[in-house]
Amino acid sequence: MTGLDGTLAAASVVALHCSLGSGRQWTKLAAGLGGDRFMAPDISGYGVAACGRDWPRTLDGEIARLEPWLAKADGPIHLIGHSYGGAIAFRLATASPYAQHVRSLTLIEPVLPTLLRDTPADARLYDRFARIAQVVSKDIVDGAVLEAVEAFTAFWAGSGPREQFSPSGRLRMIEQADKLPCDFNAALDLAGVAEAARALKVPTLLMSGGLSPYVTQRIVAKLAALIDDAELRHLPAAGHMLPVTHADRVNPEILRHIWRAQKLANLELAKLELTAAAGPADAAQPAGSARRHLVFRRPSFWK
Repeated sequence: MTGLDGTLAAASVVALHCSLGSGRQWTKLAAGLGGDRFMAPDISGYGVAACGRDWPRTLDGEIARLEPWLAKADGPIHLIGHSYGGAIAFRLATASPYAQHVRSLTLIEPVLPTLLRDTPADARLYDRFARIAQVVSKDIVDGAVLEAVEAFTAFWAGSGPREQFSPSGRLRMIEQADKLPCDFNAALDLAGVAEAARALKVPTLLMSGGLSPYVTQRIVAKLAALIDDAELRHLPAAGHMLPVTHADRVNPEILRHIWRAQKLANLELAKLELTAAAGPADAAQPAGSARRHLVFRRPSFWK
């Protein structure tokens, strides 16, 4: 994606997947973006990062494991996260050394359940999420991994039909399910979500599906009310896996959001350049006089 922002410090796109998934979740988005500055790393415990058992139990720990990938983004970052990956992305954009480099943020049903503890109605949703976390974690500790995967997938199916997995896909989920208690612990451990959301100043796109568990639909709605100028996209016929099942609807929204954030950044850059270049003579120029300007060109993935 060289030239995405028209500057020497070309922007990178980093996309983080859901629990029991992998970076392959973003294959279609990668094709839409093109170039070599798109990164979809496997979160610890999944995909090529499934080796070992010393998994992090906090979102900060997850970010530390992503350090080798994040270090490759030597310029601005357009950050995308879905589900558990959305929780990591939120933490990365609000309370990490990389926060200052985030140029745009896209959160697709991020798992931020502690945001739901402030009112009795929302607290019931939080309690439901905490119960499923307890059930799944206990099943895994007891060695009932198949039951844990069944409970996990049934919860995330929401009010939609249960997803039918291939035998190889189900086997992969069973093999990697041991990481789930760590993911639940990390999501339930995060405090200060509302305060962090209010302080977020980067262009933010929020997406949810109408067939998803109401827990994550409510999280998205509350984030939309807390984050200044956040854009909200709701797909009534989509479930929690909307970036996969409805990629034809989701990916264009992500691309548009990245382009708009990039255009905004270029405008701010142009203002700074004009201010720095302006001298006393420039300040005295009459209205309508010629001044240098910045030409915006859409990146190649937009064609």
